[in-house]
Amino acid sequence: MQFGIGQSVTRKEDPRFLTGRGQYVSDIELPRQTHAVFIYSTHAHADISSIDTAAAEAAPGVIAVLTGQDYAGDGMGAIPPEMMPEDMGGPKGYRTAHMPLAVDRVRFVGERVVVVIAASEAQAHDAADLVSIDYSELPAVVQAADAVADGAPQLYAEAANNTSFTLRMGNAEAAEQAIANAHHVTRVSLYNNRLNAMTMEPRSCSGDYDRGTDRVTLYTSTQNPHGLRHGLSHQILHIPESQIRVVAKDVGGGFGMKGHVYPEDAVVVWAARRLERPVKWQASRSDVLLGDDQGRDQTVEAELALDAEGKFTGLRWKAYHNVGAYIEGAGAVPIVFSLKLAQTVYDVPAVDVMSSAVFTNTPPTVPYRGAGRPEAVYIMERLVDAAAREMGLDRAEIRRKNFIQPDQMPFATHTGWTYDTGEYSAALDKCQAQADWDGYEGRRAASEAAGKHRGRGIVYYVDNTGIFNDRMEIRFDPSGTVTIHSGTMNHGQGHETSYGQMVSGWLGIPMENIRLAQGDTDQITIGRGTYASRSMMVGGSALRAAADDVIDRGKKFAAHFMEADAADIDFADGKFVIAGTDKEMPIGQVAQMSYIPVGLPSELGVGLQGEGAFSANVPSFPNGCHICEVEVDPETGAVAIDRYSVVDDIGTVVNPLLAQGQIHGGVVQGVGQALVEDMAYDRESGQLLSGSLMDYGVPRADMMPEILVDFSLVASESNPLGIKGVGEGGTVAGTPTVINAIVDALAPLGVTDIGMPATPEKVWQAIQSA
Repeated sequence: MQFGIGQSVTRKEDPRFLTGRGQYVSDIELPRQTHAVFIYSTHAHADISSIDTAAAEAAPGVIAVLTGQDYAGDGMGAIPPEMMPEDMGGPKGYRTAHMPLAVDRVRFVGERVVVVIAASEAQAHDAADLVSIDYSELPAVVQAADAVADGAPQLYAEAANNTSFTLRMGNAEAAEQAIANAHHVTRVSLYNNRLNAMTMEPRSCSGDYDRGTDRVTLYTSTQNPHGLRHGLSHQILHIPESQIRVVAKDVGGGFGMKGHVYPEDAVVVWAARRLERPVKWQASRSDVLLGDDQGRDQTVEAELALDAEGKFTGLRWKAYHNVGAYIEGAGAVPIVFSLKLAQTVYDVPAVDVMSSAVFTNTPPTVPYRGAGRPEAVYIMERLVDAAAREMGLDRAEIRRKNFIQPDQMPFATHTGWTYDTGEYSAALDKCQAQADWDGYEGRRAASEAAGKHRGRGIVYYVDNTGIFNDRMEIRFDPSGTVTIHSGTMNHGQGHETSYGQMVSGWLGIPMENIRLAQGDTDQITIGRGTYASRSMMVGGSALRAAADDVIDRGKKFAAHFMEADAADIDFADGKFVIAGTDKEMPIGQVAQMSYIPVGLPSELGVGLQGEGAFSANVPSFPNGCHICEVEVDPETGAVAIDRYSVVDDIGTVVNPLLAQGQIHGGVVQGVGQALVEDMAYDRESGQLLSGSLMDYGVPRADMMPEILVDFSLVASESNPLGIKGVGEGGTVAGTPTVINAIVDALAPLGVTDIGMPATPEKVWQAIQSA
């Protein structure tokens, strides 16, 4: 069991990456390959009056200059939302149709207008400078609150007040009564700032066309190859899925942003068919900041009602979620999940929450590491901290007093979730001990003596993880080694290692004899990809079913080879054994013999393999406590994170080392939002103000102390492995933990709120104002 579930196995894939042997889209070179450069809109809202491409078409090396009119003229389709609330029984909303190349109007700075295709990328860039586009500028609006105001510029005549849809969950009458009768009501106004996923590998794609088979191939950096194939087939190219192959080799991060069809994906496969030559596009960091779909951007007014003892009696909030100029991919999902998770881990008798999807002249927002759960937890945990401070209550005890208790499980929330398991007080106690809660006052006094303000943040979060069904296969080859054919899509999580551990433990196969196949729609029958912390829960459960299928089929092969009845064959420690005897065959030998060319009964088939599926009919609910301490320099406003502790309940832990790495990365992304990251647009013109890494901050290693991680585990009842997702919790909790700590540090000065990102200037201004 050295490599089985629960072991901290180092990642199999890392030597390949660390020695430069990974293969990303930019590494793929195809014969007769051309290069695409996109021309982006320089206006946030404008009609396209004319496009003059003559000079560019005459430039050296140029093969084609294509516009939205060309694209539409070839009968190509637009990018729609993957889902809307009405698809799940909710209210009807306005569905956008985003043309990959704008045809007559642009709606945000960075919308694709023209693509130049040339023999080299440099020639395409040079020719792009020669394209002349005449725009008729229109008024723009970039903030959701401005967009719903009377007289605001309208993006779509069919979407009144720039609103696609409004969702409401809970009981409005009960919440109104609770707030009216409350001993105390805490109110906060919050903004969850807009972010860029800033993946290590920028997006890239390459389209190819085989005239002989009339098939297209898209090489791309994606979390969801089969989802892309479906979108290209049904929305873009209008050809059967069998005529499309999508290949994702190594993918350098995604965080939800790489989960759907992008305009560049659509354009390169269309252009490859049109030109009958491969077309490749590689994003620069400027392209990333202009054109990648973004995350968060929620404005909310929230209220929490309490009785005299600090028990929560009601929760109410109203939010505007800025979906940008188009709803595409799973852009509606963050709104749904923010509402459904509104009361988080607390037993709140009355809940009324509402959110509107608001169009603005900005890029679309889509799921970004957490997808609505960070927004819900941020609202609740900022409310709880504010309530504790206003009522003079201990911030840990007010949480403990209001937790849903283990004997209340399964617990039905007012917004539609049913939590299966959770022991929140146990994780809180463990985190307090790990964080040396009782030693805080001594550290605070030392900070004060050094001229710094110390603050402590505490947060308890819950997340809903796992969605959809998936399929996995385990195939032995004639040499007896194993390939896992995965419907999920590793893009940094370590699936090659964790899935290998599972199969090694279940089938008794050495890790070095197990490999992972993924990301190729010609090789993998079907898959849903990786997002929503689904892979270990859904993919792992499907893999368990595939392993069981291997064992069942293997027993029949072994019974034939050992001249026994299949019902008398047992399997343990990688061997098939005739019960009650010492006669046995290792699984590798059975697999090798399953390929012999003669002597096998037809009903056994040829080759040992297994397949399994699992459907996440209900999610799992990971949860945990985060505690951090910060020091604030009152002279400069600089914030330093001094200590950070996490205790998480993620159910069965497949690989503690990888799980801790997921939590570390998630926390750092949460810290990035809290302190430095912000996609900023000019409020009047809609121009991007954070268009380079000189303007858009990303978290750095020197911002973080050691992140202490431990577990307080309660197995999930939603899947046979007892797993709860681990990929998002660090981000869900990290942001409010840091902001709560900063507010705590500045509270003695009279500061009650700090907006995100809490830059030194913003913190210094808050201190001066207080």
